[in-house]
Amino acid sequence: MSRAFVKEDGGHVPPGRFGLPVRDDPRYDAAAARALLEAARDGNTESGEAATGYRWAEPRLRKHVRRILSEAEALPEEEQDRRFIRVARRFLGVY
Repeated sequence: MSRAFVKEDGGHVPPGRFGLPVRDDPRYDAAAARALLEAARDGNTESGEAATGYRWAEPRLRKHVRRILSEAEALPEEEQDRRFIRVARRFLGVY
């Protein structure tokens, strides 16, 4: 995991913050991908990993991150979350 995405102040975010479905729900991986990206955007990748059970850049989540990135980039420029887009690109290794 990149240290660039970790809060150093030890602030732990409870797993329930992400509103994830149960693990065996078919929507889990898509929700986990979004949770990891949101946590990384907020500088707390560790809490996203703890909540989802996935490590940063998990290959299984790439298709979901590509879709999420595409949706984020399709928003009007004034509505785009540039930090979120940068984080999603880093997840995919696209700069």
